[in-house]
Amino acid sequence: MRFQLTEDQVALRAGVRELLARRFGPQELRAAVDEPGRLDRALWRELGAAGFFALRLPEARGGVGLELPEAVLAFEEAGRTLLPGPLVATHLAAGTVPGAATGEAVVAAAGNGLVEWLEQADVVRGDAAGAVPLRSVDPLTPLHRVPAAGAVDPVAVLLTAAEQLGGATRVCELAVQHARTREQFGQPIGAFQAIKHLCAEMLVRTETARAAVYAAAVTADPADIHTARLLADEAAVRGARDCLQVHGGMGFTWEFELHLHLKRAWVRTHRAGEATESEETLAAELLAQPI
Repeated sequence: MRFQLTEDQVALRAGVRELLARRFGPQELRAAVDEPGRLDRALWRELGAAGFFALRLPEARGGVGLELPEAVLAFEEAGRTLLPGPLVATHLAAGTVPGAATGEAVVAAAGNGLVEWLEQADVVRGDAAGAVPLRSVDPLTPLHRVPAAGAVDPVAVLLTAAEQLGGATRVCELAVQHARTREQFGQPIGAFQAIKHLCAEMLVRTETARAAVYAAAVTADPADIHTARLLADEAAVRGARDCLQVHGGMGFTWEFELHLHLKRAWVRTHRAGEATESEETLAAELLAQPI
């Protein structure tokens, strides 16, 4: 059996990419970094009008009527552009929290001991009592820590993995582009074996994660979802680190977007619970299999 995106899925991905390129390009990204903690409500409503939050909501309830694979594609594009805001929490609240589907309401979630964008949220799902501000490594993701930690929705785990996949894809693109254009000793640095290896390893990790994330979107199996999460986390974090190595000193500058990808990848690794939880879930699944 061959798993390929349908024409409609390709069009959906292209449409989301076009929307984000128009509304959250490099200038908007820098503006968001310069004003940490401020959520662009106009952009949020535009995402709602485009159906981003209501993708999986049935048409009879005012949604788009698509499934989890389509949501994964949309969130992959969001991760690729570093789109800020509690996207996953608001998406999951569509149909249950008034205004979430249309982008009129910003919804935060307190499922794993951390709350993103608490001060900007209109509604908080979960127990946020006793929330304490936490210094976030990512200037685009304000955080609060809460004493209570509940279970994390598997769909939230998968959509976060999709965002990680988008980030991994972007840093791989940045590394390859730089390796092709930056010259040293009279030739592009991509001609050197060490750079080739870094770029090749980034691509392998990214495409492995892509296969796992897309497969988990089809099966919705918890073990598949946690596998996808672990692979996507690795692709995003290690990819950003390797991309830094390819860029050298330039990669560490504040003006370049690369450090933001690494910081966002770090934050996302904690959004869906600790990696050990996914590892334990997979271990239990494997141990339950007949020998």
